[in-house]
This record gives sequence, C-alpha cells and structure tokens, in this order.
Amino acid sequence: MTENPTGKDTTADQEKWKEKGVAMRAFFYIFGTHVFAGFIWLLFYLGQHAQK
Repeated sequence: MTENPTGKDTTADQEKWKEKGVAMRAFFYIFGTHVFAGFIWLLFYLGQHAQK
C-alpha cells in the first residue's frame, strides 16, 4: 500500500477502514452468539442428564 504524500486519509482509505470494522464486528457478534447458544445448549444437556 502506498503512503499518501499529504498524510491525510483519502475517502477510499476511510471506506476500507469502515468496511473492515463492520466485517470484524459482524464476525465477533456471530462468534459470540454461537458461543452463547452453545453454553445454553450445554446447560440443557446437563440438566437433562442430571441425577434426579
């Protein structure tokens, strides 16, 4: 990637940064939701197999 001689971000650079941020946020939200769902599933599984 080439440096901008003026030292200022261009609109294209800002848009790429925003796109990267949105993609990373979506990844973490999806990952976190799956972890939470797995934890809930584990609670149901353990509750079903608990000694009664």
